[in-house]
Amino acid sequence: MKQFNDIYVGLDVHKATIAVAIVRGTRSAPQYFGEIANTPEAVKKLVSQLSPDGEVMNFCYEAGPCGYELYRQLSSMGHVCAVVAPSLIPQKSGVRIKTDRRDALNLAKLHADNSLTPVWVPGKEQEGMRDLSRAREDFKQMETKARQRLGAFLLRNGKIYAGKSKWTQAYWRWLETLTFETPMQLIVMQEYVEAVRDAQRRVVGMEGQIRVAVRGWSLEPVLKALMALRGISMTTAVTILAELGDLSRFDNPKQLMAYLGLVPSEYSSGGKRRQGGLTKTGNGHVRRVLVESAWNYRFAARKTRDIQKRAEQTSEAVQAIAWEGQKRLCARYQRLLGAGKVKQQVTAAVARELCGFVWAIACEVSGKAHVSRATS
Repeated sequence: MKQFNDIYVGLDVHKATIAVAIVRGTRSAPQYFGEIANTPEAVKKLVSQLSPDGEVMNFCYEAGPCGYELYRQLSSMGHVCAVVAPSLIPQKSGVRIKTDRRDALNLAKLHADNSLTPVWVPGKEQEGMRDLSRAREDFKQMETKARQRLGAFLLRNGKIYAGKSKWTQAYWRWLETLTFETPMQLIVMQEYVEAVRDAQRRVVGMEGQIRVAVRGWSLEPVLKALMALRGISMTTAVTILAELGDLSRFDNPKQLMAYLGLVPSEYSSGGKRRQGGLTKTGNGHVRRVLVESAWNYRFAARKTRDIQKRAEQTSEAVQAIAWEGQKRLCARYQRLLGAGKVKQQVTAAVARELCGFVWAIACEVSGKAHVSRATS
């Protein structure tokens, strides 16, 4: 391959087709090449047509449902490819026309101007772990939905459980004693019960597959270290690492917090400064599990048997960070709650700081220097 010579190619990728535009030189106007089929053969032919002499080209396309196979193919052919964040593509407010041709031309021009923000592209192993984690999450949502449907059916028919907690052995035994006026309703209840049990079996099965997959995983040491933190179970740690990969790629914890949308929105102009709710940008999967973990810090700081058992599998430095984090976050939860903040706001604030301790532990395991206070 010859040296890169300012050839920028914008690709508007869809399931069946790819619209192609090209800019030759940063000061040139973009030209529309045409539309090709979204197949490896068509892409290979496109590369040979655009670069007959073997020049290295710079491709870009938006991150979306088509994944990263196009990125991997172009990279394997020796070209540079960037997968860009759709939400960060500059848009003209007055433009009301959107076509594949215009999108490709816009991508090529913005890429030549260096105005696009690339996203992190996972490797094949990383993407496999991400798919496994998301499949477990999907089945968990199916289980929750099946439980809701069963509960709504029972409530509709006046069957109310008098015990303290649902979905225990006592609750299942109570379900077996229920009777209805018609045989059809009994069949319906049994089908709902089977749907819940089937979803539970799928969740348990996926969790078993995750436990097998993490053995020998390149990020297994970081996974075990994160589990030293209060509220970070194996599934939570897998979700964080499967979605984000190497956390030490972030220069500081504030970058990670902003990436996950755990920082407050802001609109300031002149002498006025106004902050709003969380931006909720970036990866929603990790943001959700961190907020769920943050609820564990509403209790007093203490090393329970399970936390201590998980922490003993890590280094003393990791244990020190985890214990410092637990003391700080538990105290912060009570302090904010005492200041009159609602629980949801308090939990979001704790999740933001928990994100900093997650980053600190990941940097400790990877050998990257980090600040003593993860949230500073």
